[in-house]
Amino acid sequence: MIYFDNSATTQIDPSALNTYDQVSKKIWGNPSSLHRFGEESFNLLNQSRKQIADLLGVQPNEIIFTSGGTEGDNWVLKGTAIEKRKFGRHIITTAVEHPAIHNTCEQLKQLGYDVTYLPVDGEGRISIDDLKAAIRKDTILVSIMAVNNEIGTIQPIKDAAEVLKQYPNIHYHIDAVQGIGKGIQDLIMNERVDFVTFSGHKFHAPRGVGFIYKRAGKKIAPLMIGGGQEHNLRSGTENLPAIAAMARALRLLLTDEDAKVQKQAAIKSAIYDHIKNFDKVTIFSKDQDNFAPHILCFSILGVRGETIVHAFEDHDIYISTTSACSSKDHVPSATLTAMQEPTELCTSAVRVSLDANNTLAEAETFNRVFDQLYEQFSKLS
Repeated sequence: MIYFDNSATTQIDPSALNTYDQVSKKIWGNPSSLHRFGEESFNLLNQSRKQIADLLGVQPNEIIFTSGGTEGDNWVLKGTAIEKRKFGRHIITTAVEHPAIHNTCEQLKQLGYDVTYLPVDGEGRISIDDLKAAIRKDTILVSIMAVNNEIGTIQPIKDAAEVLKQYPNIHYHIDAVQGIGKGIQDLIMNERVDFVTFSGHKFHAPRGVGFIYKRAGKKIAPLMIGGGQEHNLRSGTENLPAIAAMARALRLLLTDEDAKVQKQAAIKSAIYDHIKNFDKVTIFSKDQDNFAPHILCFSILGVRGETIVHAFEDHDIYISTTSACSSKDHVPSATLTAMQEPTELCTSAVRVSLDANNTLAEAETFNRVFDQLYEQFSKLS
């Protein structure tokens, strides 16, 4: 089996799973309880928070645990909208965001907020000039993804930060769900960023757990109200086994990060260099520095994306259409549509997504299978 769908989700790391198992069995007290079982859980919760903060170079009180990326994105956008509604109702984001951002913005529009979606160029990248032009007196939030989940474009988030230094009252949010562990932490955790969203299952932690970075002093309204956990910002009993496992998975992810990134880039290049030679193939992800090392999106003209996915599955190779969250909707890729690619290419696009557990040998197998399938598809067209 070859698993090339790591942008959809990753397999939980065995040591993280062991942490989850051991914490579930041995440290099961409620962190909010006053007795020794609660204190034991509270201490482990804080250890996990500190470990994550240290790995990102921030303070422990700037890490707030959530249920994952979707909650984090929803919270930052809606929490900002509520907190800063007295100062303005204008939000800026991009035309290629994950549905967790896009659909939240659409919901906020129904509540009276105004949203500017920045267009993208032929590589799926926004223009800083467009960002400058979009900023208004009533702008309260700029939200930009670090790495596009469909084609791997790295957005100019550091350049955007330079612009936003002139507007310290505008919240600046980065969706880093696809960006953590991909060699761009210095871009993501830049000095201007106020909020960053992370999701555990994208880096071999359990599902249903994540966290946001919230710069100290920045305010957002809580969405989950109740017992006052997480500094009164996100109520609900913390999922301690998953949080402890996530802290371990993040440490493992960032250990030898450079070598892991280079390995993924080499695998991506091996596939890229092979399939680029076929006439009906269009590759949307570039093999260069301003694209993530782990995502390769391409289409075969005349063949629908789901047909390509299932054809590879017959060979025990698992890829996806461009976004796992919308793969069953049978709609054209939102990112490719925003890039103004022809509809026939948008509907035939598929995504190969890697992690450090993949190998060059798997890429060679993929390429051999690709040759077979391309020949079959050519006979049908």
